[in-house]
Parts: sequence; structure tokens; C-alpha cells
Amino acid sequence: MDLERFTADVTNLSDKMTEGGSGEIIKRMDFVKFRLIELYKRNIVKINHSAMELVCARHLIKYGYAVDVERQLNEILICDLYATKGEGEAIVEIETGFIPPEHALDPLSYYSARVASKIARYSKFASQFVLATTPVSILPIPKIFRRPPRDRAKEDMKEVKDLCDRYYRNPPISFGEILNSHLHMIYIINVDQGKVTEMDVDSYFEAIEGMASSAFLP
Repeated sequence: MDLERFTADVTNLSDKMTEGGSGEIIKRMDFVKFRLIELYKRNIVKINHSAMELVCARHLIKYGYAVDVERQLNEILICDLYATKGEGEAIVEIETGFIPPEHALDPLSYYSARVASKIARYSKFASQFVLATTPVSILPIPKIFRRPPRDRAKEDMKEVKDLCDRYYRNPPISFGEILNSHLHMIYIINVDQGKVTEMDVDSYFEAIEGMASSAFLP
């Protein structure tokens, strides 16, 4: 996709979602839109992921947040969306369900580890941490993250660490990161309608129980 097409696509989506909105909403969405265009020029983002980021940004802006995308958190971590309101911060990480070819024979284990590692690594950088996905993807969230830190058993934390260690060793996920991490919300992103549906973690687990056996989730 060339720059002209990318610019047209993100502009059309942004315009659709800000129609009738206040000047402040349009200003904040323009910031996100132009930031994505600049990132595309540097070959950092693609249109499918950028469209999802735009929809999430509009949802957060609706609730008064100022939003940045592809925000550097430390020397190795870059989050998809970083939102601020007053003294509070929220981080949203978008998962599309993509599995690289090298993990074609262990897709669920790899995806579960990726989700767990994101919760463990990213959530400490904000007061709220959100995972987002599409209506056609199921997030294999390890059950330990359904419980508060005080209720996380050592054997459950070890199981998650062992899973993460199979795929992430540079640097490895620590027990402390697993223990102290938090997951506040799930976003279901409908790009077609330019809307986000919020679900709390318990509701999400209940919703997917009929679609994916919990026996396959660590």
C-alpha cells in the first residue's frame, strides 16, 4: 500500500468516527491520524493494525483521554496506545491473532505466551491495562490473570513463567512481573462500525467458555 492510499484510508475512517464531534475530539483524533501517517512513512505501521488503533483511540478520546500510538515505554517495549487523563494512564495492546509461520505447529502455546508476556511486561507502566482484539479472534488469556495478585498461587505463576520462558528469554519474564501484573478490561474492536465494546475480564472468560475449552488455556 502506498502513502496516498494509506493516508486516504485513515482519513476516511477518522472522519467517519468524528462526524458531529467537538473541536477537541477532532483535534485529538487528528493527532493520532497524523502520527500514524508519519509512522507509515517510516515503515513502522500497516493499515490493518492502524485502523484498529484509530478505533481504539476514538473510544478512549470519547471518555476524555489524550491518546498517543506506538509509544516507547522503555528501551525494548513499545505499546500500541498510551492514553492519559488527569493523573491516570491507560495502555491498550491490540492482538489480531496472527501466528508467524515458525509457530505453525504450536500456535496456541505461542499465542498464550505472547498474551501472558504482554500483560506481565506492559501493565506496570499504567494504572489501567487493556487487551484489545477483533470479534473474530479469541484471546487465550491464562486464568491466573483473572485473579488479583493476592490470590495467585505459586504453582500457577510457575506454570505461566514456564510457558513464557519457552518463547521469551531476552529478557525473561520474572515472577514479580507475573505476580504484580493486572488486566482491567477487554476491548472488542469492530472496525466496520468504528466502535469498541468493553468487557470486564470475568465477562470475557464467561463469553469464550462456549467457544474454546478452558482446558487449553494455561
